[in-house]
Amino acid sequence: MGWRASKWTLLASRAAGAHKVFINRLALTNERVGRTLQLSLLLTKALVARTATSASATSKKGTSFAGPGRRNPNNTASVKPTPVRTLLLHLVQPCLELRPWIYTLVLLVRLPPFFFSFPTLLTHAMASYAHSTTSSSDISTPRSISPSSVASARSSPSSISSFKRMSISSTRKLSAANPMSSVDITAIEAAMRMANLDTLRGYSQKTYGQVHQYTTTEYISESQALGYQVLNEAMWNKGESASSFPARVPSTYLPTLPSCPFAPSHLCLYKGTLLRPIVWMIGTSPSSIHQTDWHLTAFLSVRCSRPAPFTCTRIPSIPYCHCAFLCLIPVTMSSSSRALSRLRALAANCSPPAEGLSFTPEQRVAKNLTGLIPHALEGTDRQCERALKMIRTRQTSIDKYLYLSNLKSQNVDLFYRLLIDHSKELMPIVYTPTIGDVCLQYSTLYTRPEALYISIKQRKSLKTILRNWPYPNPEICVVTDGSRILGLGDLGINGVGIPIGKLALYTAAAGIHPDKTLPIVLDCGTANETNLKDPLYLGLRAKRVPVAEQQEFMDEFMQAAAEVYPEMVVQFEDFESEKAFNYLDRYRNSHKCFNDDIQGTGAVVLGGYIGAVNLSGVPLEEQRLVFMGAGSAGVGVAKQLVEYYTKRGLSEQAAKDKFWLVDTKGLVTKDRGDKLAEHKKYFARTDNNGHQFRTLEEVIEYVKPTALVGLTATHGVFTESVVRALKASVDAGGLGRRPILFPLSNPLTKAECTFEQAVTWTDGTVIFASGSPFSQYTVKTGDHAVTYHPNQGNNVYVFPGIGLGAILAKASRVTDNMIYTSAAALAGSLNAEEIHKGLIYPRIERVRDASLIVAREVMKAARLDGVSQLPEEQWIEWEEWGDPALDKYIKSRIYDPQL
Repeated sequence: MGWRASKWTLLASRAAGAHKVFINRLALTNERVGRTLQLSLLLTKALVARTATSASATSKKGTSFAGPGRRNPNNTASVKPTPVRTLLLHLVQPCLELRPWIYTLVLLVRLPPFFFSFPTLLTHAMASYAHSTTSSSDISTPRSISPSSVASARSSPSSISSFKRMSISSTRKLSAANPMSSVDITAIEAAMRMANLDTLRGYSQKTYGQVHQYTTTEYISESQALGYQVLNEAMWNKGESASSFPARVPSTYLPTLPSCPFAPSHLCLYKGTLLRPIVWMIGTSPSSIHQTDWHLTAFLSVRCSRPAPFTCTRIPSIPYCHCAFLCLIPVTMSSSSRALSRLRALAANCSPPAEGLSFTPEQRVAKNLTGLIPHALEGTDRQCERALKMIRTRQTSIDKYLYLSNLKSQNVDLFYRLLIDHSKELMPIVYTPTIGDVCLQYSTLYTRPEALYISIKQRKSLKTILRNWPYPNPEICVVTDGSRILGLGDLGINGVGIPIGKLALYTAAAGIHPDKTLPIVLDCGTANETNLKDPLYLGLRAKRVPVAEQQEFMDEFMQAAAEVYPEMVVQFEDFESEKAFNYLDRYRNSHKCFNDDIQGTGAVVLGGYIGAVNLSGVPLEEQRLVFMGAGSAGVGVAKQLVEYYTKRGLSEQAAKDKFWLVDTKGLVTKDRGDKLAEHKKYFARTDNNGHQFRTLEEVIEYVKPTALVGLTATHGVFTESVVRALKASVDAGGLGRRPILFPLSNPLTKAECTFEQAVTWTDGTVIFASGSPFSQYTVKTGDHAVTYHPNQGNNVYVFPGIGLGAILAKASRVTDNMIYTSAAALAGSLNAEEIHKGLIYPRIERVRDASLIVAREVMKAARLDGVSQLPEEQWIEWEEWGDPALDKYIKSRIYDPQL
C-alpha cells in the first residue's frame, strides 16, 4: 500500500502549490482576510507534512496506510501524536479564536476530496479548546467517533456543506464538566454587537466642535436651469398656469422702474398676445427713465420676497413669495415683428416651468427638454388620474405614503394638487394615522433628506446649519425633538416624520408655499432601547442628555433661528409634556411661536365643543367635563375650555371647577400623596374631602359628567361600562340631552374607543369627535336605516390657519387671544349642510375654506392685540371695506398649484 501513501503525498503537495499560487494572486487589502488565507496555507503545508510522516512510518513498519478517515480495528483513529501533529494542533487551536476561521474552512473544503479527513483533526483541536478533561460522549474527539459517523461524513455530500455552515458554538455540545456550559453565548454576542454600535464610547460628552464652512453653496437659479436641472428640481418640475401663478423673471431683465409713463395706446405681451397695458405699481421709484425711453413694454407677473419698491438697476435674485406685481421690461423696437418675437422668447424663458408632461412646446425648446420627457402633452386631470391609480393599487398605507413622498420629491405641484383635491383620502396617509407607522420605521424607510437634522453634537454650528437650508427665508417651521411622538413615546430622530407631514398640511390646508416651510428635528439622543439597538438607526446613539442641557440647546436654537430667519414662525411639536409647557412659557413672549399639542389641540377641541354644547341640550351652567389624560395635550385642551367659560361670564375659579382630570393614578387631587407634575397642579381638585378615586368608573360615578374627553393614547380605555355610565349621568338631567364623547388620541390604534362602539353604547345619542378619522356607521332596523356621521377633531382645522394668519399679519408673537379666536372661527365655519347633518366640524374636503376663515380672524386678533407689524394704512383700508377685502388679500397670497 506504499504507492497509495506516495500518491497521497504527491497530490497534497500539488494542492499546496496551487493554494499558494492562488493566495499570491489575490490583491488583498483586508488584513484579517489575508491572515486567514495565510493560515489556510500553513494548514495545507501541515497536511503535506503529516502525509509524508505517515508514509515514512508505513514504509518502515510495513503496515498498511489506512488513508484519510480510515479506522483501525479498535475503532480509534490511526493517528499518533507526532511533532508534526503537535504543530498542526497549535496552528488550528489559535484559529478557533478568530471569526475568519470559517473562511479558512471554506477554502480547505474546496480542495480535492482526500483533504476531507481534516475535520477529524479540527474536532480534536476543538475538544482541546473546550478544556474538557474527561472522555465524554458529549464531546467529539478523535478517539470517540464511531465508525458510522465516519462513514456518514465520508459518504454524505451534505455533511461537508453542513460542516462549513456550523459555528464553533453550535458544533460542540456542552456538558456539566465544561465551564462554558453556564455561559449565555447569545447574550455575550448581543452585548458585543451593542458595544460595536456605540461609537461614542469613551469620548467626552461635554465638548462640542464648530463647523467652519469656507464656501457658500451656490444654487443655480430657475431661469438658468436647463434639461435635467429643471426636471430634477421638484419645485421647478411642476405645472403652474400663467393665469394663476406669476413667473420668476431673470435679474438681467429688471431695470429701475419709473413712474408710470404709459399711455393706453402702448401695447404689452401677455401669454403670447399683444394687449393694451394695465399697470399696477407697488411703491414709487425714481423717474430716471423717461417716457420716451420706452417703446414697447412686456408685462410679466413676478413674485418678490417683499413688496418694497425697486430702486436699483440690478436685483441679484428674486425668490418666490406671495407678493405679486407687474414688472415692466423695456425692449427697443426696430420692427414690430422682431420685437414680438423677442418678447415671445423672453416670455417663454421667464414663464414658469410646467410639470414634466405639461411643458409647452416652446418651454421644451427653451429649457432643452426635447427628448428628456415623453412626446406628449397632458393636463391636470390626466396626471392626477395616473397618480391616483398608482396610489390606489398600493396594498398598505406605508406603500401609499412612500409613493406620495417620492411624488413630492419629483413634482411638488402634482403632489399638492392631489392632496388638496382628495384630502379625505390622502390626508390620513400623509399625516395621522399613517405617519405614526412611518415614524416607527423612519430609519429603515429613509432614502433622501427632507428636513434639517440638528444633533446636539453640532450645537455650536446652529446658524451654519440653518443657513444650509436650500430655500431662502422660510416663513413657518415645525420643530420636534422626537421625545413624545403621538402616543408612541420617544422615537428620537425618527420623529422627524411629524414635522414633514405637518408642513405638508400647512401647504395643503392653508396654502403656505412649500419652499417657505422648514421641518427640523433636534437630536438629543433617545430613551428608546429599540432604536439604540437598531444598527440602521440614524440618530444619536446615546441616552438623552439631561433636561437642563436640552434646555440650553433649545435656547441656542431659538436664538439662532430668530437671527437667521427673523420673520419665521416656529411651531413646537411632540415634545415631552414638561418640556412642552416649559418651552411655550419660556419663548411665547419673546419669539414668534406656538405649540400645536397644547394650543392647537385645545383650539380644535374648543371649536368642536362649542358646536357640541349647542347640540347637547345641556345648559352651559350644568356642563361638567372629565378628562382622561392629564398630559400636555389634556391640560392644554382643558385650559382652552376654561377660557371659553370665562368669556361667557364665569370667574376663572368657577370655570376651573367644571373640570376633573384623571391620569394613570386616578383623579388628580392635591392630597393624592404623589408629587404632581407642575402642569397638573392648576386642575388638581381640593374638594374631594380626602377621598381618592382610583378608576375612571369611580370618577364618573362621583362627578356625573356631561362630557368625557380622552387624551390617554391608550386603546380601549372608554369601555362599555364607562360610556354607558356617561349616558346615564346625562339622561338623569332630563329628556332630549345628549352625551359628548371625544376620544382624541392618535393614531387609530390608540383611540379610546371606536365610533361604532360609541353609537351602539349610547343608543345613537352620542355627539362624537375623534382625533383620527372613522368611517360613517349605518344602523338598520327592519326597512329603516340611520346613518351616523363621525366628526374628526383634527388639529389640521386650526394650526394651518393660525400659522398663515400670523405670517400674513407679520405678528411679533402669537397671543392667547389669537389661539382662542381660531377656535371660535372654526366653530363658525360650518355651512348649512354640515349643520343639518349634526356635524360639529366642517367636512375635511372644506379644510381650505375653514383655514381661510381662521387665518382672517387670527389676523384681526393680532391687530387688536397690537402685535401686527403690517402698515397702519393697510389695516385702515381693510377696516373700511371689511372681510371681503381681507379675504381677497389672503387668497392672493396663498399657494394654489395648477398644472
